[in-house]
Amino acid sequence: MILLLTVCGLLAVSACQGVSQSKNAKAERNQTNPPTYDVYLPPTKLADLEDQAITESSGLVASRTSPGSYWTHNDAGNGPLIYAFDSQGRSRGVWRVTGATNYDWEDLSTGPGPKPDTNYLYIGDIGDNDGTRSEIVIYRIPEPVIPNGKPVGTAEQPHATETAEAIRLRYPDGKHDSEALLVHPRTGRIYLIVKEKTAKPGIYGADAPTVSGEVITLARIGEADMSGRSESLINGGAISPDGQRAALSDYTQGYEFVLSDASAPFDSIWKQPMRTVDLGKRKHGETICYRLDGKALLATSERLPAPLFEIVRR
Repeated sequence: MILLLTVCGLLAVSACQGVSQSKNAKAERNQTNPPTYDVYLPPTKLADLEDQAITESSGLVASRTSPGSYWTHNDAGNGPLIYAFDSQGRSRGVWRVTGATNYDWEDLSTGPGPKPDTNYLYIGDIGDNDGTRSEIVIYRIPEPVIPNGKPVGTAEQPHATETAEAIRLRYPDGKHDSEALLVHPRTGRIYLIVKEKTAKPGIYGADAPTVSGEVITLARIGEADMSGRSESLINGGAISPDGQRAALSDYTQGYEFVLSDASAPFDSIWKQPMRTVDLGKRKHGETICYRLDGKALLATSERLPAPLFEIVRR
């Protein structure tokens, strides 16, 4: 009888240890992989981008002047061109950004600018893989109107935009590589997320100038709290049209932050809990944006064929 009780006791202790270890393992998995954000439905592939000249879709934004259309651009080593396409991936035209060069274009955003009631595109020439740039540039242009009907312009014969303003920026603490440009849709405030191997990438910001001129020194706002990720190379970003949410992307998935209170300062969003979003099977994804109505996220890939994914909010 004593032997039987001893055996039973040992089995009970072992079972408790097993449960404890199982809980610990589960906690570790949850810390490594943040909980999936069930606000969004699974991603749907809408199309492959029709224009084969889009070889490295590195920035993405929904058009404000032509609802239902989107803008993208290629990465470094390509011309200063922006490409328009619709939600079925069909080409709507190509524009050369007058007065700009593509040293290392990495992201694209939209927001207000100097002229009231005018929407602007912000093109981030912000890449610095080698850490050699003492200044970076964001080009600002009034968003072109995309005509209805057949595509206008090609990569070989593009239309011309209005002359771009060059907003020149520098970091306050040395050189950084960034691939995520976000512009607040109401205030026009500029945000850059540093691309670095960390779970807390640095965030820098500046108020967009009404007139471009002198070099602007960015302010370090803080860090994006991506707890649960050992590291994440952020390569895309966007702010929802209502200014209440922010989305980031890396090569594998997306992330969303939501303001806890609609009246809270936007900069507090980076301290809110982060949730992951499945952006679909992308070979080399570097883009994310909100649909014009804010009810979906979209993403593309740098590799051909370039897929267009839509992730709709429930």
